[in-house]
Amino acid sequence: MILIGQYDSPFVRRVGIALTLYDMEFEHRPWSSFGDADRLRDYNPLTRVPTLVLNGATEQDRDFVLIDSHMILDYLDSLVDQPLFPRTEPERHQVLKVAALACGLADKAVSLFYERAMHEVISPSFDARCIAQICAVLVALEDDLAPRSGPYWFGTLSHADIAATCALRFVIEAHPGLINASDYPALHRLTSELEATEAFQMIYQQFLPPA
Repeated sequence: MILIGQYDSPFVRRVGIALTLYDMEFEHRPWSSFGDADRLRDYNPLTRVPTLVLNGATEQDRDFVLIDSHMILDYLDSLVDQPLFPRTEPERHQVLKVAALACGLADKAVSLFYERAMHEVISPSFDARCIAQICAVLVALEDDLAPRSGPYWFGTLSHADIAATCALRFVIEAHPGLINASDYPALHRLTSELEATEAFQMIYQQFLPPA
């Protein structure tokens, strides 16, 4: 398999971490959706990352391409015995909810970055809306996590933990000073502990604004 995209993207990073935790061999091509758009378009007409090329998965899937981090993870989960999205309810929808909130948090942080970086005149209403959404999701995640005990959100490591950790790291690095992680102590504890683990340290790139 080939994973295309830079690890400073929270969406690429969550896929890279899952591949690593699943002990799946893959080639990483750290292409930018801006600087490498022409060659990325050969695999993904949207020129978005992550893009996963399944040329080493199964004979049936050879040279097939998946896009969108959730769809990629859904495929990877189908290949393992113990997926990071549980297969049984209610555990499955509980993890899906937290992962969706975390990915929404990352998406709003990306939107806010591009609004500020690519427009000479920033829309005050859009800027304020993104900030409000980011802060509201952080409060929701903190409120959900705080009453729980144990090292992980739902007892064992899941895509909820991974998505939240990648999203929070991105918010902090892409928007210095926007939030104070200590205002969300449960979330800060969880993500700090995960960031110290081997897989999260291996699959990491400091945020680099696109040229």
